[in-house]
Amino acid sequence: MTTAFRWTRVDSHVLELVIGLGLLLVGLFQALFPLLGVTGPLPPIDTRDVRLDTAAQVPHLQSGGATLRGTHHAELAFTDPALWDRVLLAAPQIVHAGLILVILSILMRMATTFRRGDVFVPANVYRLYGIAVALILTGTAVPALDMITTEALISGTPFTKEVESGFTMSASTVLLSILVAALAGAFGHGTRLRADTEGLV
Repeated sequence: MTTAFRWTRVDSHVLELVIGLGLLLVGLFQALFPLLGVTGPLPPIDTRDVRLDTAAQVPHLQSGGATLRGTHHAELAFTDPALWDRVLLAAPQIVHAGLILVILSILMRMATTFRRGDVFVPANVYRLYGIAVALILTGTAVPALDMITTEALISGTPFTKEVESGFTMSASTVLLSILVAALAGAFGHGTRLRADTEGLV
């Protein structure tokens, strides 16, 4: 017995088109363009938003080609970032984009099961767990990488006395990963029930 639901071929094509568009936009603007900025063909990322130890206005501090300006939420700007600085500036965004691309790629594979009218297949259970892992990395590893690269950018400069170094986990993303993992568990239960039912027929 196959669990069926009302889903048309047009619905499948629209879903796949939306996911494909998301893959294209994230791949271009969040991954490829920053990567090309690191390697040289495009203008590099030259700023990083940082937090200061004090909410008071700080003078425009300069060290080499870098400038720190702002209040509690400040901007660390580089006039002509070297290759290593470009790598450090772009790394969190590129890693974040890579994880989003993983999630969208998994969703695209799941969309093919919608076309067949049956989402309760064992492969979708593992795909949902994969999305949950990617989400928890987005909420934890990306902020950690942002902190590490910021510390590397300001190391040995006067900015170390002004910039607040800390790790801020994205609680909403971690919560979403837990919910997706719970959904994967529900999918797994549904596939087992269906397999048991089919075994009785």
